[in-house]
Amino acid sequence: MQYTALLKSVFLAASAAALVAASGCARVSTLDSNGLWKVVGGQCVPNARDTGTPAPCTSVNFNKRYAVLKDLRGRAQYLLIPTDRVSGIESPEIVYAGSPEYWVAAWNAGRHVDAKLDMQLAAYQLGLEINSSTRRSQNQLHIHVDCMRTDIAEALAPHRADAPGTWTWITLDGARYRITRVTSLYDRNNPFRVVARDLGAQQTMGAQTILVTGAGPDAARDGWLIVNSGRDMEGGTGNAEGLLDHACSVARAH
Repeated sequence: MQYTALLKSVFLAASAAALVAASGCARVSTLDSNGLWKVVGGQCVPNARDTGTPAPCTSVNFNKRYAVLKDLRGRAQYLLIPTDRVSGIESPEIVYAGSPEYWVAAWNAGRHVDAKLDMQLAAYQLGLEINSSTRRSQNQLHIHVDCMRTDIAEALAPHRADAPGTWTWITLDGARYRITRVTSLYDRNNPFRVVARDLGAQQTMGAQTILVTGAGPDAARDGWLIVNSGRDMEGGTGNAEGLLDHACSVARAH
């Protein structure tokens, strides 16, 4: 299957999955949950290896084991995808010592969002997000890289100076989230590890959704906010993608 047709099927599947989740339907039997991996593992990686051109991906980094792919949905949305076979947030290998720092790579991929918009977003205008295992259509880990909704950025603003390492609860779009501020996105501050080590005994990583955004205009100075909810939290959710703005309305006034 050609790339465009395959990628369209992947993102149509994602849209269908979202509709199914919203409607409460129990199953989707026609989706290809391996479609995203077929694009990255079947096309981007071999093309980058054999020709030096990562198409259809924007980039492939073999040393750090990830690819960046423009999502067909959204004005400037990109996806950060491992070049290893990693199913998703529930995969235990993503929290091991020495595992790839996917969140650092995803944050750096924000430059592609800037380039697509022809402007530089403030750190609090950029968001990274991953869905829980039952709120996704693709069984290959992928982190969404896109604009933040302006109202969500405003709702998070009071937490920009929170003391690192403490969790605070907030309601966003009717769901309960907890927020903590970190000063980096790697090692102990890797959002996967931050969330995993503070889950309750009856909670699982597979039920979690994570959003990361800048704590202020300059993340290197102000740090980042990790925003977490889960299907196993009271009033929680397994999908924070709605906190992103795929239309990037923040760029309209630019």
